[in-house]
Amino acid sequence: MGAQRANSAYHRRVPFPSELGNSTSRQLQSMQPSLILPIGSTEQHGPHLPLDTDTRIAEAVSRSVAAQLRETASGAAQRAWLVGSAISYGASGEHESFPGTISIGLAALEHLLVEFGRSACNWAGRVVFVNGHGGNVAALTAATELLRFEGRDVAWVPCAAAGADAHAGHTETSVLLHLSPADVWLDESVVGNTAPLSELLPALRRGGVAAVSPVGVLGDPTTATAAEGSRIFGEMVGSCVRRISAWQPGPGGMLA
Repeated sequence: MGAQRANSAYHRRVPFPSELGNSTSRQLQSMQPSLILPIGSTEQHGPHLPLDTDTRIAEAVSRSVAAQLRETASGAAQRAWLVGSAISYGASGEHESFPGTISIGLAALEHLLVEFGRSACNWAGRVVFVNGHGGNVAALTAATELLRFEGRDVAWVPCAAAGADAHAGHTETSVLLHLSPADVWLDESVVGNTAPLSELLPALRRGGVAAVSPVGVLGDPTTATAAEGSRIFGEMVGSCVRRISAWQPGPGGMLA
C-alpha cells in the first residue's frame, strides 16, 4: 500500500512552478515553500500613468526577487519561492478626489492581510508581502506584527529606492517606462508639486492629494527615462533581496 501511495498521481514528483496560481496542491504536498505576495493599489497616477502602476511595480519586483532568491538558495536550506497573485486594491483614500481610484481602507486591508497570512501559513514556511504603495504601510505593519506575535513567519518589504519622489513623478514614470512603455502617456505628463513630502503632509492629510496637486502628481515625470527606470527597478529588487536574505523570525514586521 505504501509503494502504491508513493507512486500515485497525487504524490509523484513534478517540476516545481514559480507562481502560486500555476501550482497544483500535489506539487506543494511534500514541500514547505516560501510565498511572496505583491501588494499594490488601484489609484490615479496623474494624467500619464495607469491606475495599476503600484501593482505593476510590486508584481515585477516580486517576480525578480523570487527568481534571484531561487538562484542563490542551495543545499538543505533551499526553499522554493512562489509568487502569489497580487492584491491590487489598497488604502488609497488620499486619491479619492480623482476618477478611477478604488480604496478599501486600512482596516479592511489589515484584516485581509491577517487572514491571508493565517491561511497561507498552513502550508507555506514563510510569507513576505512586497508593497508598492505607501498608503498601505500602516496596514502591513499592523498585520505582520500580529501574525509574527502569533508565531507565523510573515513580514513585508517595500519597493524602495533612494531619493524617490512621492507619486507619479520621475521615479514611478521611469520604472513604468522600463516595465510597460506602451502604457505610459508621456506626452500627457506634467510637472506636479515638487516640494518635499514632509512639507506637504499637513495639507495632504486634510484634503488629500488634490489639495496639494490638482494634476495628482507629486514630482516631475518629464525627466523620466527608461534607462533610469531600469536602474531604479534594479535598486528596488536588490533592496528586497537583501532584506529577505537577512530575515530572522521574531518581533517586528518590516524587514530592515
